[in-house]
Amino acid sequence: MGISTETTPHVGGRLPREQFWTIPNSITLGRIAVVPLLLLLPFFPGRGASLVFGVGYLAASLSDLLDGYLARRDGTVTRIGKLLDPLADKLLVMTAFVMLVAVDRLPLWALPLVVAILAREIAVTALRAMASAEGVVLGASSMGKWKAGFQTAAVTALLIYYPLWVLPTYEVGLVLLLVATGLTLWSGYDYLVAHLGADSDADA
Repeated sequence: MGISTETTPHVGGRLPREQFWTIPNSITLGRIAVVPLLLLLPFFPGRGASLVFGVGYLAASLSDLLDGYLARRDGTVTRIGKLLDPLADKLLVMTAFVMLVAVDRLPLWALPLVVAILAREIAVTALRAMASAEGVVLGASSMGKWKAGFQTAAVTALLIYYPLWVLPTYEVGLVLLLVATGLTLWSGYDYLVAHLGADSDADA
């Protein structure tokens, strides 16, 4: 459940040049390109459009598994990819939550949960940036992966909103949101501990 930390080697005081336009990085950029489409949610509130938003969000989120698999398989893991990949995920989920609030699809009691999730995502992004500046890459923890999975499921259900056959999609989404919030805060604590631990190792 711990978070891996990697120290990036320097060659002659400078980082080695890496190829940017790899297939995994292109998929990650495609995920970022989907983010503005979520801003259209208030203009298409109907059942059919909500289903498209939900399925589209799910597909974009699952592309994270594809780019990670391709990067490991082809040996095309890059430093920029390690930074862009979690950034794309956070932009996607944060925008989705903001738009769900904007279209009033979350009850009042759920708003603190969204605030907690957004605060954690911003804080972890800042931690990653700080660690990267020190030549340390904070890898994803298993808890972080569970968090991402429940966040994706919750947002997908809340975007679909309307019942699917006998499935109360909206109510299921709210339950998933509760679980996702707990995992989000827990994994955020893991990242904080990992960063402090990396600092301690660097000072040793």
